[in-house]
Amino acid sequence: MPVQFHPDVSFQFQSIGEEKAPLLIVDNFVRDPKVLVEQAALLDYEPPEVAYPGVRALAPKEYQEFLLRELIPRIARYFSFSGTTLRLGMCHYSLVTKSPEELSLVQRIPHVDSFDSGGLATIHYLFDKDMGGTAFYQHRDTGYEIIDESRKINYFRSLESAMHDSRTPPAEYINGDTPLFKQIGVQKGVYNRLLVYRRNSLHSGCIDKNFVPDFNPKTGRLSINSFIDFF
Repeated sequence: MPVQFHPDVSFQFQSIGEEKAPLLIVDNFVRDPKVLVEQAALLDYEPPEVAYPGVRALAPKEYQEFLLRELIPRIARYFSFSGTTLRLGMCHYSLVTKSPEELSLVQRIPHVDSFDSGGLATIHYLFDKDMGGTAFYQHRDTGYEIIDESRKINYFRSLESAMHDSRTPPAEYINGDTPLFKQIGVQKGVYNRLLVYRRNSLHSGCIDKNFVPDFNPKTGRLSINSFIDFF
């Protein structure tokens, strides 16, 4: 079944924090998100190689083609693209399955997906319960909201130093201000909402400290996450 825009799709552009990183919110993204959820329930999931606190499975080919064919031309005016060729570096169903006490240290703080200012990330929420959305952060010690190649050494040195003092994050998902990070923006996890942002913006899922993992894609914290690269 081909993936199509919802008839009531809407696009809203915002900027994040003091460094004005671009953020696009697309509500009522696809015509029939229930089909994507049903397809997700039929797949086998595996832990990713990166630090995602859950499991992943490849998104449908039709969905990937839809992003390339329909979404990207519509969002081009919101982001500064330096290349003329594009590809999807990743497009996976993602299901959060780690309880707060199971989190590694790196999973308790915001992250960036890459240091490339041109790379974009998308998250498409496919859960209809209140399981939290996505927040963006500023690192207090450096003031960084964006971590690019020129900043990464200084950022990680500062972060490593802070891990040895009283500000070490507790075993829970970050969800608001902490001694190390200031929350500078948050988007709710609205069913069938898509966010598009630069991958080098500090961000994290907003997940309650009492979160109980649900391993069923039909009822758990399911999303589709994608990386868009330009060359």
